[in-house]
Amino acid sequence: MDNHQSGPVETGASMDYVEHDRTYNAFIAGAKWGTMVIVILMIAMAAGFFGGAGFIGSLLVFIILNIAGVFLLR
Repeated sequence: MDNHQSGPVETGASMDYVEHDRTYNAFIAGAKWGTMVIVILMIAMAAGFFGGAGFIGSLLVFIILNIAGVFLLR
């Protein structure tokens, strides 16, 4: 509340562009890897519940697809 600036907002505070880029890149990486894990989890659950793979089979599907996803998303 004590940040009283005179003049336009565009010329107010200086931005830390390096930190902005790091935050943006971290968000994009988190979204990418998080989406991959959630999609693979859904595939593994479908294999276990509907495909008859059971718990061990769906766990193997989850692990194998995660390993493949790491190599594909690098």
